Amino acid sequence: MKTLLIGALAGAMTMAAVGGAWAEDSVTLQLKWVTQGQFAGYYVAQEKGFYTDEGLNVEIKPGGPDIAPEQVIAGGGADVITTWMAPGLAARERGVPLVNIAQPFKQSGLLLTCLKSEGVETTADFKGKTLGVWFFGNEYPFYAWMAKLGLPTDGGADGVEVLKQAFNVDPLIQKQAACISTMTYNEYGQVLKAGITPEELTVFNYRDEGVGMLEDGLYVMEDKLADPAFVAKMTKFVRASMKGWEYARAHPEEAAQIVVDNDQTGAMSVEDQLYQVSEVNKLTEGSTGVLDEADYQQTVDTLLSAVSPENPAITKAPVGAFSHVVTDGL
Repeated sequence: MKTLLIGALAGAMTMAAVGGAWAEDSVTLQLKWVTQGQFAGYYVAQEKGFYTDEGLNVEIKPGGPDIAPEQVIAGGGADVITTWMAPGLAARERGVPLVNIAQPFKQSGLLLTCLKSEGVETTADFKGKTLGVWFFGNEYPFYAWMAKLGLPTDGGADGVEVLKQAFNVDPLIQKQAACISTMTYNEYGQVLKAGITPEELTVFNYRDEGVGMLEDGLYVMEDKLADPAFVAKMTKFVRASMKGWEYARAHPEEAAQIVVDNDQTGAMSVEDQLYQVSEVNKLTEGSTGVLDEADYQQTVDTLLSAVSPENPAITKAPVGAFSHVVTDGL
């Protein structure tokens, strides 16, 4: 009887430990935007069991126009978020201590896409033109670029007129602007689908112009990194996520289908998501998840040089805004 009792107690303790470990290893990921190929690696990691293999139970929360990942994590609604470095650093300076723990996106997908018929073939042709710019933290590389070119942004004859652009390509199609903001994996494809050929376009990549900034990285709250168990959990999460990105590069068609299967709106098509996944794969190519400090510094320099008519992203060089403690364990 005593042996049975001890055995039963040990079994109960084991089950409790397992249950506690699973609860401890749950992860909530808040995405920067809606379900789409931009986040294929995470959906693939979930679908293919890469998170489960690491002992993780991951919830992926889509974003949207009314969702700010920085606010979600500050309010305790997520363990980790995807966001661009500009809003991440801006949030840190304003009191939300975000830290970049990994950088799946090695390259930048932000473009300024222009119509040659509107007289734009080089940066010298910007003067006097209307340029479409995304705001909500996406405008900083644009203003850094204009400052670098010495072009005022107040609409004068010697500068450019800034059009606050919605997240669509209408201003270019309707010729309200000579150039608009696009992403390689999204809006640029929409321009082509509208019947405009690449030969009719002049395309500038912000990174090539020396004013690039890091895009989709993974961020957590700084105080969480003092907990070794949390660091270990994030290391498993990043490792599995990078396996997801690797799989998406090797199997873009399957990755696109997985994205569509996870789209709760039913608005996505496999064709569009295959285009997006294929283009996003170019941005994650070569990334191990480890943040390149030279890329980080270019982002900081770009943000500090941006002369924005609205609030600057940052006013001083950040301290402690990234950490390799998670990726050191990969």
